[in-house]
Amino acid sequence: MTWRIGSVPYLNVRPLIYGIEDQVVQCEPARLADFLYRGQFDVGMVPIAEVLLHDRYDVLDNVAIASNGAVQSVLLFHREPIANLKRVAVDTASRTSVMLLRVLLKAVYHIEPEFYARPGGAKLSDHEAMLLIGDNAIWYSQRESAGALDLGAAWCELTGLPFVYAVWAGQRGIFADAGLRRLLLAAKANGLAHLDEIVQDALDVAPEFLRQYYTQAVRFDLGAAEKDGVRRFQQLAVEMGLVPASHDLRYVA
Repeated sequence: MTWRIGSVPYLNVRPLIYGIEDQVVQCEPARLADFLYRGQFDVGMVPIAEVLLHDRYDVLDNVAIASNGAVQSVLLFHREPIANLKRVAVDTASRTSVMLLRVLLKAVYHIEPEFYARPGGAKLSDHEAMLLIGDNAIWYSQRESAGALDLGAAWCELTGLPFVYAVWAGQRGIFADAGLRRLLLAAKANGLAHLDEIVQDALDVAPEFLRQYYTQAVRFDLGAAEKDGVRRFQQLAVEMGLVPASHDLRYVA
């Protein structure tokens, strides 16, 4: 059977689609979430915000893009002290990172600055602060010496819990198909077993950094602690009115 599978074109997802790249359509996180919502994909590695916003998906257990501390690829670069920020340019490609930043700024710094879309190619000198995600955040952090808040580290300091950025979410009932579950779980196992090959194939990031990123910054499991982190994020997002209501996520092993 052929499934319509969507993912994102970022370094952090490569270990999860190892060997099945030709079966996966890649697009930025926000567009991927929209496509999954409209039924154009059967399953997608979507931002956790999409799963919290809409009680219509099943989530594949044991697989995620997460961190338990600094993630190094979701960064708020800032020229002014964070507590003084009035406006923040955000990368609208990821609704999860934008939602997480709102939660952290309110809970930790007691501010609610204006968010606006960051123009492509904009530099920090053009803004008080800007949120970058994925490969853009990695690239910028390796080339600029600006101050940066790592949202993964800030979340862990606030809650003591891991943060889950994205999961394999599918249309209700899709993971009843054991073949699909085996495909995605095997891709993860193969990717983690071939991290050296993935590192060497990445042309735009130093191998030393990427190896450390895959083995120390990003986590690919979805266990009890990660699920606790999701529930805490959901609670805070509901309290702030960022998602309409709380619901139990449906995990399928």
